[in-house]
Amino acid sequence: MEAGAGGAAAGTGSGCVKGVGGGTGTGTGSTGGGAVTVGRGCGGGATGVEGAEPSAGGGAGFFLKKLNIGGFVESVHSMKRALPLLGLMACLVAGTAAAQSDRTSQPPAKGASAPQARALPVSSSGAQQFQLANGMQLIVQPDRRAPTAMHMVWVRVGSMDEVDGTSGVAHVLEHMMFKGTKTVPPGDFSRRVAALGGQENAFTSRDYTGYYQQIPSHRLEEVMRLEADRFAHNQWPDAEFRKEIEVVKEERRMRTEDQPRALLWEQLGAAAFVASPYRRPVVGWMSDLDAMTPDDVRQFHHRWYVPGNATVVVAGDVDVAKVRALAEKYYGSIPARAVPQRKPRTEPAQRGLRRIEVKAPAEQAYVALAFRVPRLASPDALTADDRDALALTVLSAVLSGYDGARLERGLTQGANRVADSADSGASVVGRGPAQFVLTGVPAQGKTAQQVEDALRAEVARVAREGVSSAELERVKTQWMASKVYGRDSLQSQASELGSNWIQGFGLDAEDRILAQLRTVTPQQVQSVAQRYFGDDQLTVATLLPQPLAAGAPRPSTAPGSAAHRH
Repeated sequence: MEAGAGGAAAGTGSGCVKGVGGGTGTGTGSTGGGAVTVGRGCGGGATGVEGAEPSAGGGAGFFLKKLNIGGFVESVHSMKRALPLLGLMACLVAGTAAAQSDRTSQPPAKGASAPQARALPVSSSGAQQFQLANGMQLIVQPDRRAPTAMHMVWVRVGSMDEVDGTSGVAHVLEHMMFKGTKTVPPGDFSRRVAALGGQENAFTSRDYTGYYQQIPSHRLEEVMRLEADRFAHNQWPDAEFRKEIEVVKEERRMRTEDQPRALLWEQLGAAAFVASPYRRPVVGWMSDLDAMTPDDVRQFHHRWYVPGNATVVVAGDVDVAKVRALAEKYYGSIPARAVPQRKPRTEPAQRGLRRIEVKAPAEQAYVALAFRVPRLASPDALTADDRDALALTVLSAVLSGYDGARLERGLTQGANRVADSADSGASVVGRGPAQFVLTGVPAQGKTAQQVEDALRAEVARVAREGVSSAELERVKTQWMASKVYGRDSLQSQASELGSNWIQGFGLDAEDRILAQLRTVTPQQVQSVAQRYFGDDQLTVATLLPQPLAAGAPRPSTAPGSAAHRH
């Protein structure tokens, strides 16, 4: 399971991702609420945490990244194999499905007749949404191109729903969900899915927890039965917890404590946020893991794993009516319970520059600048803050969204280059506060302060001179292309629908956001560059490299993961 240490990013998967940043990939730590960044390099794959730097990918990944899919802010931990997560952290997530949000997902009032699954809106892609009688949501996306199906369960609970003293419990629960039910012994869940010819995993972020299986479509009923069983009846002996908590601790050591950039992102999250639960790492503080008990995990499951707080997403070669019938049979029979009331925990306005230094064995320095910015609350009926969030997304794309973008040209090329790499990310979609992040690695003979100054100078240049219509058209064209590429992946389709629901957006949120992004003007981009990059909104974290121990392995520079994958 992946948990994002460090703060932020969430995401899983392995492979090369374009961008710095720890959003997609494995590792630990990131920052912010959903950072999107750009850059170049291979993102860590991980099982667990996305890490230290958010990253963005090319193609569909690029779109997700720019919209905050990547990872600064979302820490996703996953428990097993890494899965390329195009959209697990998707930034734009959403859902009219979620438009029902916590309000519409409440179970029927006591004494009221139990209706059959209620049909909700249909998307332009053919996705259909239903609400089961117990309040659980079902989203089905038919795609007949191959005889496979992706089955996912998304629960609107993550590390932001934890309380101090039990940080990491959402991620630990994700691990324990593989440890048995009344009828399935520990470890049998994974063995049974494999016997069906399927692959499966799970992931935990700041905002949500998810479970998935990709299987031959004619095996869908078996995995729905298995998943519904563990959702409702997860149980295991204390001895299983004692073994698994040590696995989680080792995950934290490997992906956060032994990774200097992941460690930096964890510290940056703790410094940048005061009231918001985004200040805690997804993987949890080690002292909290040491003190965690089996009952802490059981109580968290009982409190949050209720039908009205979850949605089932099925994409692939399926018949909508049959999937609906299976969902009613296996998930609809789970007793309804009220979704717990959430406290707002609003982050207060930042009133001055914050600066931290992190000392750790490393070969190169590293600097990250996190600015407080507005989040995108809805892609419809835009407020002034929503419009600024979209313009900030475009600004990040202009700075680092393609080969040869402004940060690359200005900081990493030419005789006066100051950086080996430079990136940006607009983490503007999430249940918590948003950030815009700039990152860089000093070139030989250059300092972190020089990189920090150069990063800010590029934003100041946009504020002073603006951007050209040609630059905007280039990034908008890439976004449209990435949308087409994303349709090739069942995982991407299902992840987009699930993440949309988590955020309370509609089924067609991506289409609507793309449409809104295409309306962003050069003047709007220049305006946000002028208004959101002052000292009072800024937290700076600098990695101060310490000597590596003789014979010690070189620390990974891959982003940690905000999202922890199983």
